[in-house]
Amino acid sequence: MYGLAIHGGAGTLPRAELDAAKERQFRDGLAEALEAGYAILRKGGASLDAVVQSVVVLEDNPLFNAGRGAVFTHEGHNELDASIMDGGTLQAGAACGLTHIKNPIELARTIMERSPYVMLSGAGAEEFAVQQGATLVPTSYFYTEARWRQLERIRGGDTALSGLTISHVGTVGAVALDQQGHLAAGTSTGGMTGKRFGRIGDTPIIGAGTYADDRAAAVSATGHGEVFIRAAVAHDICARVRFAQLSLQQAVREVVHGELINLHGEGGVIAINCRGEISMQFNSEGMFRASQTAHSPIEIAIY
Repeated sequence: MYGLAIHGGAGTLPRAELDAAKERQFRDGLAEALEAGYAILRKGGASLDAVVQSVVVLEDNPLFNAGRGAVFTHEGHNELDASIMDGGTLQAGAACGLTHIKNPIELARTIMERSPYVMLSGAGAEEFAVQQGATLVPTSYFYTEARWRQLERIRGGDTALSGLTISHVGTVGAVALDQQGHLAAGTSTGGMTGKRFGRIGDTPIIGAGTYADDRAAAVSATGHGEVFIRAAVAHDICARVRFAQLSLQQAVREVVHGELINLHGEGGVIAINCRGEISMQFNSEGMFRASQTAHSPIEIAIY
């Protein structure tokens, strides 16, 4: 048994602002990322490879708030975060505050595999990336007109865009189970539009936005990062599966529709367990998501 689930962010997604053409673009982007990762699993490849490949495709797609489509900080910069975790070894890697890394998920994996650390930040993370042979990209690479307009609207006092509305829509992630029975999870984001003071959300924090354990599940989260950190969402789900013997669906439901709501947190998660069971739940208006397993067809959904 093997399978893969991906997400492209959750939050307030007004149907009026997502016309048929735009919806098709998002669905096509999800389909491309799903196929890229699933092809690796189909051939017997590792879950880590599948997760990285799916996330890279989403990072390269300017529709999503990761990589090239990252949102802007209040000062007009792009600061990117990512993390990855191997469910078989419990090794993990994360990077935050990146400004010149084309694919942050790849750097997160490099940190996991080639450094004694779990998380590196900012200039130090990029210095490490260069030492490992990575090529930096100019900051202009991340610019997209749509994201810049969002920042200008917030700077102009558009309260309709404040808070959760566009803070995490577009964050991307993937969880996978390979044919060897190993789980992996990865998440990547540009963070919150208009963020200040070097703010870091849940995406690069192991246990909050990303967690994987072969004894439980692999989880990638997207939502109101501050609440996801406080609730240790990804780890909480895995702990309920491992220690409380809950089903994956029940564990995800209790956290997403219980713990998060009690803390006034909005968002969702994707998760997969060692049996290839997948749960994709959210308490927001929508979540870009897609999945496929060896025994189930492709599913792509937004609302």
